[in-house]
Amino acid sequence: MASEDITRLAESLVKTKLGGGQLSFKGQSLKLNTAEDAEEVIKQIEEFDGLEALRLEGNTVGVEAAKVIAKALEKKSELKRCHWSDMFTGRLRSEIPPALISLGDALITAGAQLVELDLSDNAFGPDGVRGFEALLKSPACYTLQELKLNNCGMGIGGGRILAAALKECHRKSSAQGKPLALKIFVAGRNRLENDGATALAEAFGIIGTLEEVHMPQNGINHPGITALAQAFAINPLLKVINLNDNTFTEKGAVAMAETLKALRQIEVINFGDCLVRSKGAVAIADAVKEGLHKLKELNLSFCEIKRDAALTVAEAIEDKAELEKLDLNGNCLGEEGCEQLQEILEGLNMAAVLGSLSDDEGEEEDDEEEEEEDEDEDEEEQQQELNEREQEEQKSLTPEKIIGSQDSTPVPSPPVDIATFLAFPSPEKLLRLGPKHSVLIAQQTDTSDIEKLVTTLLRISSVFKDEAPVKTAVYETTDALMRKAFTSSTFNSDAFITSLLIHMGLLKSEEKIKAVPSLYGILMTLNHMVQQDYFPKSLAPVLSAFVTKPNRALDSCSFARHMLLQTLHQL
Repeated sequence: MASEDITRLAESLVKTKLGGGQLSFKGQSLKLNTAEDAEEVIKQIEEFDGLEALRLEGNTVGVEAAKVIAKALEKKSELKRCHWSDMFTGRLRSEIPPALISLGDALITAGAQLVELDLSDNAFGPDGVRGFEALLKSPACYTLQELKLNNCGMGIGGGRILAAALKECHRKSSAQGKPLALKIFVAGRNRLENDGATALAEAFGIIGTLEEVHMPQNGINHPGITALAQAFAINPLLKVINLNDNTFTEKGAVAMAETLKALRQIEVINFGDCLVRSKGAVAIADAVKEGLHKLKELNLSFCEIKRDAALTVAEAIEDKAELEKLDLNGNCLGEEGCEQLQEILEGLNMAAVLGSLSDDEGEEEDDEEEEEEDEDEDEEEQQQELNEREQEEQKSLTPEKIIGSQDSTPVPSPPVDIATFLAFPSPEKLLRLGPKHSVLIAQQTDTSDIEKLVTTLLRISSVFKDEAPVKTAVYETTDALMRKAFTSSTFNSDAFITSLLIHMGLLKSEEKIKAVPSLYGILMTLNHMVQQDYFPKSLAPVLSAFVTKPNRALDSCSFARHMLLQTLHQL
């Protein structure tokens, strides 16, 4: 570390000792790579008597530095709060788990009893959860009340690991007579999806002491929402539920509404941008009307709620004396509906609680669009059921079961052709296409048809998983397809990138084109694609410009977005 850096660090450390046993290095942009770099930090930790809270957020800690900091923490038994968000900026994903393991082991050795653990904004992915798994299962976390893991890119796999660790922590702590009593759980922007959410719901149901749950932007659909609703019903102390920007639809909204009827302490409901639609909104309104007397905030913005349903919601808050905010912006009320809504609230002497209606979508003429969306939802559910059946079939054909059965002849999986895969893509179907899948898809795709090419690429990338066989299959298929396209002398690469950005929802089009539901797969596929020799480097600045722009769909895939931007900047 340069002498001027050491001087700057030493000066900043004068300000680090705060009241309440807290030592803070927050936001100092320290680059702690080696043991030498961390000397001053270690000194402050060692000299701080009664250390209860350590703030390391806004710095970057390498593996070697983490080891020596951990050594200093081994004697800090009074440590209760670890504010360790955003402390691995610029680190390789492989560096984070060993750093977390060192720090976690130190807390276990010290005999610390944590109350709060915040690892938010560290893009460690599923492997990173393994880095603090042992800590979560240890006595150091039997006393944990707040767990914050926002924007960590955990994915389904990480969600499952986390859920299992929480259940194990509860089991072990219960055996000691003091069950884990987690109060606050934060895990927004983590790509948990249905499977991750369902796994965590099981853990929540066992814990039963939650007061706040924040899980926005996780790609959770109604099966996952329903599982969470069932878990929330047996957490009677819940005050805050934030599931913003997931996809309830009517089924999820009705399930959640039933749960709300059983909860008595609810203060904040944030279901904004959750597509609860009119029927779901009416169900939630019924729950609000029946109880929820402590309700302070109700957010049902951007949910495709029509006028009559919105007015029903307004009427439901009549006796909610503590209500401070009602957000119904971005729905489909129309000018007359907005006026009626305001009149109802004025009549209840509650006009002040209504938020802005400036983004109202206007009253729809008919129900055609909603009917089309319902049909899309039914198709998605049918495909999900088909995928689940295929997975069950594969499970039933495990080697152990085949060997143990009386009929020793294994039953082959039903064959899959290219058309079936592209119509209803799934990782299992892609793998079952066999070793020639990449060549076959490239051969059967007319790459001169830009729209068909983009659609095919998006369907291939939609099945992307971090698991090696699936990831490899997606990359190989993408390479074969896009190499064929880009090496053609007549291929229009500008038209391709324009169409791709439109389908990703990053560029507006005069035509009504439905954007893909999740950008994670295509972002991870692009991260591979832009590094290949066939990809024109001239397209990199265009791609970078659009991926950099603020966008809610991109925000929900922050890990994949970060990976792609990092790669593009290195080209």
